[in-house]
Amino acid sequence: MRTSANTMIVQTSAAAVCGGTGALAASQRLAAIETIRAGYDRYIITSGEAQNNVRVTQLPGTYNTEGTYGRGVMQATTTYQPGPTIVSGSHDQGLAVVMFHEGEPGAQQAVGAREVLGSGWEEKVKKGVNFCF
Repeated sequence: MRTSANTMIVQTSAAAVCGGTGALAASQRLAAIETIRAGYDRYIITSGEAQNNVRVTQLPGTYNTEGTYGRGVMQATTTYQPGPTIVSGSHDQGLAVVMFHEGEPGAQQAVGAREVLGSGWEEKVKKGVNFCF
């Protein structure tokens, strides 16, 4: 979301398997992509925040009782089989970004958007971010 002519807020949400680091990496790539799309060359991340919304839920298990009866005695064994676990939720990341044109004051300290994206940056700008690794 653009907040002024040269600032924006970038927010990403990554799958639980990505972890917080994966969400941050995706946010950094998104900041680079949006910097280029906005017509700028470099950016500085001025602040960030993260939230871990991942949760693990244990589904109900089952009990199985088997027994024998003989000579007036009952012997039984009960076995518990835990239910499966379900991992859900996301790692969320937000960054405040200031963008710069090459050569303007402050740009020498900023990160190059094309450098962050690496080779094939044109295709990445076209397709956007949908990965965490």
